[in-house]
Amino acid sequence: MTKSKRRTFTSEFKAQVMLEVVSGVKTFSEACRQYQLSEQTLSRWKQEFVQHAEMIFEHSNLNDQEQQRVAELERVIGKLTVELEIAKKASSLLSSLQGRSESWR
Repeated sequence: MTKSKRRTFTSEFKAQVMLEVVSGVKTFSEACRQYQLSEQTLSRWKQEFVQHAEMIFEHSNLNDQEQQRVAELERVIGKLTVELEIAKKASSLLSSLQGRSESWR
């Protein structure tokens, strides 16, 4: 006798199904039938969905912090790039001046 494998679902699939149910695109029963899910499974997903809903807004705060950090790093990169260009020009200017002074000797 073979055991049936337990199906596993990605978090993306679970979110898609729950958004369809919560937004009213599908009823609870329609989603169960269409995706061949038990009502118990869908109820558990809904409970998890509702419990973790506030995390959506927490991530937006992290994104703001990350964006600020990226902007700060871009400013530093810009400053260092300008400093590097100045150092290159100064180096080439000094090299050319040394070449001229040696030719005068």
